[in-house]
Amino acid sequence: MSREKRIPGPDHPIEVVENSRLIRVVARDGGRLIAETTSAVTLTEAGYPPVHYIPLADVDQTLLERTESHTYCPYKGEASYYGLTTAEKKIEDAVWFYEEPFEAVGAIAGRVAFYPEHVEITSEAVAN
Repeated sequence: MSREKRIPGPDHPIEVVENSRLIRVVARDGGRLIAETTSAVTLTEAGYPPVHYIPLADVDQTLLERTESHTYCPYKGEASYYGLTTAEKKIEDAVWFYEEPFEAVGAIAGRVAFYPEHVEITSEAVAN
């Protein structure tokens, strides 16, 4: 099956910018810290809410388990998923990532994003 590849443009803008703010990801279930970084990138896409992509190295990887799920975005490429273990349960496909994102969004490689219904994501300025 052929998959269409699209380039971001005026009809579907995508921007990826470095984000030096302190980004924290905490499980809604149990309040455990999952990730903390000052090295995120933030992706804004068309009319969607901004998404913080966090370096995998800044995530507690003991809470993640790769799943077999995959989805496809014509602007970003093929996404893979992790399940997330919280205090009370395991949430399938709560975290996504692009191993080989398309060139226009290449900065998200090696980073993961979290579905906000499962975690609380905060962003705060870092004191100099």
